Amino acid sequence: MTNIEQLYQHYLKHPLICTDTRSITEGCLFFALKGDKFDANQFAEKAVEAGAAFAIIDNPDFAKGDKFMLVDDVLETLQELAKHHRKQLNIPVIGLTGSNGKTTTKELIRAVLAEHFSVFATKGNLNNHIGVPLSILSIADTVEIAVIEMGANHQKEIELLSSISKPTHGLISNVGMAHLEGFGGFEGVKKGKAELYAYLSESNGYAFLNAANKDLTEMVMKASVTNVVRYNVAEEGVVQGVLKNSDPLIEFEWSYNGETHEAKANLTGTYNFENILAAISIGCFFGLSADEINKGLADYFPTNNRSQLTKTEKNTVICDFYNANPSSMAAAITNLSSLSAANKIAILGDMFELGDESAVQHQRIIEFAVKNEIGTLIFVGHHFYNAKGDVDAHFFATPSEASAFIQTQDWKDSLILLKGSRGMALEQLLPLL
Repeated sequence: MTNIEQLYQHYLKHPLICTDTRSITEGCLFFALKGDKFDANQFAEKAVEAGAAFAIIDNPDFAKGDKFMLVDDVLETLQELAKHHRKQLNIPVIGLTGSNGKTTTKELIRAVLAEHFSVFATKGNLNNHIGVPLSILSIADTVEIAVIEMGANHQKEIELLSSISKPTHGLISNVGMAHLEGFGGFEGVKKGKAELYAYLSESNGYAFLNAANKDLTEMVMKASVTNVVRYNVAEEGVVQGVLKNSDPLIEFEWSYNGETHEAKANLTGTYNFENILAAISIGCFFGLSADEINKGLADYFPTNNRSQLTKTEKNTVICDFYNANPSSMAAAITNLSSLSAANKIAILGDMFELGDESAVQHQRIIEFAVKNEIGTLIFVGHHFYNAKGDVDAHFFATPSEASAFIQTQDWKDSLILLKGSRGMALEQLLPLL
């Protein structure tokens, strides 16, 4: 069996990791991961033939030469290799989690810090038990600061990801009604996310805290974190902000150490203001100037279907269909209601992973959307369809049924919110808008 130090020496010679034979890079290390419906051990030989320097496998039946490295468990080995690499990195690592806004906040932090440092940030959605190790192993020795996003849908997951990424600094963007099924309710969400605070407490790290958020304040105090960097509260020496406009893009003032600055961001949604303040706070903590921070914010343009304002030939669409839960859905509806437009349309897709709460949460979102008096309401998915009542709205069980209806409409100069869980694939409706 191969030990981690031996494997790490190979990694240093071939610092490229692949887990998919369709994306083999010459000289990479291929990790033959297993899932419920696949076993990549079966493709190890193909990976080597395609150019992988070594294939890391855990089934001896597929060891066919000196380029096949046999281990007890490929996933655990990947995680242990990432831990070993992390120990060699003498840089700040900012661990980031939260129910909503993780990726947007990560990108804002990256954009700000990149004005002064060489920054690595999690790419795409590589934020789980496989993605975090892959992210850590992607950090080169030229990187000065890393921002690692950590996602979770059950307890002990953030604890595991923290043990791999070993953050020196951490941020929980918020806690909300997300992944209720796995966490066992909202209190379970708080407990799971607070595992980051627990790690920072034990390691004497720094927690960036949105001090206006009572849940986060309670969680950080319960975890007994010693080093807390507060922001978004009227106190001397902390980053404060005043939202000036968000129709449709955010304009604001922020102050720190007695100085006030005006700034803009290419984001829609008042709920993103807290994410912006987090990035500013982290920028100030690491010594960036106000000009550097403002430039980083102004230069960031979302391209990931999260709070992304898109102009089509006929309408303006708020593309926010990467994911959804009751908290983010309510925030998006509130934002749409506050924006100036002659005709507003909300196309809302099912929210997944809500467990026993699903029926009542979908019903609440229907009621909330109706209360906000948006011009046209369209609900898509079986959960919304089963929760429909006697309300003035359109309900469709599937996106294809919604598509047929949309094609009969002649919407022009409208402001349209398109939001739903990733599994609803609402991007298929965008070409119709």
